[in-house]
Amino acid sequence: MKIANNKEAIILAVWVLILASGFAAFYFILPNERQIHFAIAKQSLTTAKTVHLKTPSSLKAIYITSWTAGSIARRKKLIDLIDATELNAIVIDIKDYTGRVSFLIDNQELQAIGSTKKIIPDMAALIKELHDKNIYVIGRIAVFQDSYLVSRHPEWAVKKDSDRNAVWQDYKGLAWLDVGARGVWDYVVLLAKESYALGFDELNFDYIRFPSDGNMKDIYYPWSDGYEKPEVLREFFSYLHDNLKSFGLVLSADLFGMTTINTDDLNIGQVLEVALPYFDYIAPMVYPSHYPPTFLGFGNPATEPYKVVRYSLNAAYERSSTTPQKIRPWLQDFNLGAVYTAAMVRAQIQATYDAGFDSWMLWDAANRYTPAALFSNNATTTN
Repeated sequence: MKIANNKEAIILAVWVLILASGFAAFYFILPNERQIHFAIAKQSLTTAKTVHLKTPSSLKAIYITSWTAGSIARRKKLIDLIDATELNAIVIDIKDYTGRVSFLIDNQELQAIGSTKKIIPDMAALIKELHDKNIYVIGRIAVFQDSYLVSRHPEWAVKKDSDRNAVWQDYKGLAWLDVGARGVWDYVVLLAKESYALGFDELNFDYIRFPSDGNMKDIYYPWSDGYEKPEVLREFFSYLHDNLKSFGLVLSADLFGMTTINTDDLNIGQVLEVALPYFDYIAPMVYPSHYPPTFLGFGNPATEPYKVVRYSLNAAYERSSTTPQKIRPWLQDFNLGAVYTAAMVRAQIQATYDAGFDSWMLWDAANRYTPAALFSNNATTTN
């Protein structure tokens, strides 16, 4: 009887051990339901990739505002222009100088700031349409000129030196964010990531500088005070690079055209060599109308598009000699200083090629471009 009881006890102990082992395996070794859901979610994030086009080796782009992109009729004309000519890329405003983001984004942080606006109601569909036509899509983000974000976060703003509680404004009445404000950096990184996830192939950063006009004698930078402007921008560029490149983003930066010639920072912080290491492409705005009347001895540089662009880009080539194809200029297709003919627009394109570069982008704030300045899609072109 005692032996029988011992046998039953042994059997019972074995079953308890088996059950306990199964219990432990279920909870600690085998994935539970929450772990399974997490694994599936993680897998969907890593495998459900947004389609992105490869950057054209010879990129030829035009710029359009968010308002043009939001109008099916207006954007169709420009998409047709790209289809019919040598153009192969388009630059669309994600965030312009007002600070408003041009399409709705399902992100709680951005929604809390309230900067998103339904200017382009079908952004994802538009990107797909462009991709289906093999058109490379660049999203432009105006960074430090941003009156809306200043209104939400005045502590990040450039202030008046005479009243450091008052927001400084330029001559146009626009407010600026201090380049050194880290909260702005995080906001821009978040916006760039969300835009890339939507399908933009490249992120282009504009207004990456300190203010250039306004009452500069009454200006105070609460976040950048005591630091050299180029070094503050260097840290910002590094922050963008470190937080975005690992996700595969292609990054470009707009600089003043004079940065190709001047070695100082033009009092706005921009130095070509400071920006070059952190971006895939640098876009100097070499608009002939924006050069001073004394430039190269010209009474009116706007009337000499080839010479101005060639001289500026020759200097850029020398200064970026180890990575020359990072230079991709903005060219002028608007009337300022002179009425710009098709020949004058084409002269800038030719100057770009003659300086040793393959790519260019055309700018007109009104988005009215000159078809006669562009080769047709069927034409054979040589640089």
